[in-house]
Amino acid sequence: MKQSKSVVLGGGLMGRLLACELARTGHGVTLFDAGTADGNLSAARVAAAMLAPLAESAISEPPIVRMGQYGLTRWPQLLANLPAPVFFQQEGTLILWHRQDAGEATRFTRQLEKTHLTVDHLPAAQTIQAAQITQLEPSLGNRFAQALYLPQEGQLDNRGLLNALLLQMAHLQVEMHWNSPRQPADFSIGPADAFQWLFDCRGLGGRPQLPSLRGVRGEVARVHAPEVKISRPVRLIHPRYPLYIAPKPDDLYVIGATEIESEDLSAASVRSTLELLSAAYSVHSGFAEARILEFNTQVRPALPDNLPTIQFASPRNLQINGLYRHGFLIAPALLDVVMQIVTTGQAQLADNFGLKMDLSKATA
Repeated sequence: MKQSKSVVLGGGLMGRLLACELARTGHGVTLFDAGTADGNLSAARVAAAMLAPLAESAISEPPIVRMGQYGLTRWPQLLANLPAPVFFQQEGTLILWHRQDAGEATRFTRQLEKTHLTVDHLPAAQTIQAAQITQLEPSLGNRFAQALYLPQEGQLDNRGLLNALLLQMAHLQVEMHWNSPRQPADFSIGPADAFQWLFDCRGLGGRPQLPSLRGVRGEVARVHAPEVKISRPVRLIHPRYPLYIAPKPDDLYVIGATEIESEDLSAASVRSTLELLSAAYSVHSGFAEARILEFNTQVRPALPDNLPTIQFASPRNLQINGLYRHGFLIAPALLDVVMQIVTTGQAQLADNFGLKMDLSKATA
């Protein structure tokens, strides 16, 4: 017998994870999303899905790093429950730079060292030389004299995960309504109502309830590059266009760099496309013969402090939003915080992460 009925607004990464976990623990779940089942309106469909808490610490606050560390442990457990396999890798991150950018690399290294002292149990970055770079990534040859290796960091296949979560929702009998945008005001929520819980995971669609949300544009290329053979995520330090390259199965690479304070969803500009692909070519010349499969733009929801929020809009009406560029990194932590609130009424896990929460409206 179902414990309670819940409605989830938003079928991106956070909405799907939450719908599956609620259904798995006995809730009857109904999900509404403005887009299609493949996640066409979700930032998660475009993302590189890198799980790199130490790398992100150069530009992120300690709560993001703590939640990212937690996620590295939690993701394998979540993936093990899915009905289809999802590519997951935990072979570390390689940070590269060209000689002329050594000053930027020094500043980056100092920031990582500072974070390592702030966040408990965070592995230290390792400075490695040319021979060790070649040992980790033989296809890079002798292009780089020095690098940083960040152990234990990982990545997964974002689209494979979205598909597996879709299958899991169907298996758990989640009632799904695609191309069906809804507002929280469309539902009455309470112990005696049709739904006992509402979870708003709509990203920028939730701005009527969170006016301080803003969109941050990202531009990401997906290329087929069988000549490259990079085996783990690589980041290139550069003062103007820092780059990431995330290798996926079957010689597919996700390449991104730009982060623009704009909600423009038009196609990528010629300038940013040239800079992005030129930077990738500077890492490995094999990208010259790569085939561009997609060049996507998407807008990520962010709050003024670039930290996520879990807050009660009203009793039993939770908003989960502001995941910014960290969606895959922090989603497992946010999922478990929400489930702890639902099952116990407490938020101890949020306190452990340093994530501020106001539970005053939980039972008002």
